[in-house]
Amino acid sequence: MKIGVLSDTHLHRSERGLRPVFDQYLLGVDLIIHAGDYVSSDIIAFLSRKPFHGVQGNMDSLEVKMSLPEKKVIEVAGYRIGLIHGWGSPEGLEDRILNEFRDVDAVVYGHSHKPANHVKEGVLLFNPGTVTGFSQVGIHTFGILECGHTLHGEIIEVDAPH
Repeated sequence: MKIGVLSDTHLHRSERGLRPVFDQYLLGVDLIIHAGDYVSSDIIAFLSRKPFHGVQGNMDSLEVKMSLPEKKVIEVAGYRIGLIHGWGSPEGLEDRILNEFRDVDAVVYGHSHKPANHVKEGVLLFNPGTVTGFSQVGIHTFGILECGHTLHGEIIEVDAPH
């Protein structure tokens, strides 16, 4: 199972930057996860052309916040994946979000716009960064999670959105 992972797209419409990424990288994934800050429900509709799971972010519209939970746990190919946006300072963010889940194999999160892909306390912490929003680290990224014999994450850098 191959999962496309996004967060912090901060878009009102899918044409700006997201459609080319979707067409080039996400057409072949089995599932899409978005960790919040879509800004507009149009982005959710666009991503829902594939099986989709998402949570709300702090910058999302009321319409988005009413349609998505703050956090959730999904089961994919025998793995439990926590999904949350995050909040507050980037300092200590991973500790805060890790405390929100029990008995998960991975936590997918956003908020900081900084990609992360590492294991802490036996849990894969995975932040895809931002593929179309303001980048804290000067690059635009999204992620791929592969669920097979192991759970493996990859951060993929793309050209800046146009």
